[in-house]
Amino acid sequence: MTKGELIGFVLAVLASLLCLWGGVREARLQARLRRYGVHTEGVVVDQEMVTGDDFLTPVIEFTDQQGRPVRFTPVSRGSRMGMDLGTHVPVVHLPEQPENARVSTRKQRRAHVSYFAASVIFFGGAVWAWLAR
Repeated sequence: MTKGELIGFVLAVLASLLCLWGGVREARLQARLRRYGVHTEGVVVDQEMVTGDDFLTPVIEFTDQQGRPVRFTPVSRGSRMGMDLGTHVPVVHLPEQPENARVSTRKQRRAHVSYFAASVIFFGGAVWAWLAR
């Protein structure tokens, strides 16, 4: 295995582990939100361009249990989210961490699946690189 192949292998394994960590972290948060989350309604109050994206990301605002306004952007992003300005969306948050709120729709609750899929793809690339040497 050449030095370049080894670097590629190590990077693929690291990317796989990073994606796996992100997926586990998001899955744990989703489980806590299901168990202890406070459900409320948010409104899309702004749209911002995130570096590297070709579409606008919605900024959602809701009021927490203490009456404070909280703003966040959804974890899952895309050009067809159906979240135009003024759209009302279901929101769930932990009482002690309203800044970690999530949009409470099926698509948004399954964000961790894409992390796991990316982890498998990167790990598959690493295995392929190892076997093809």
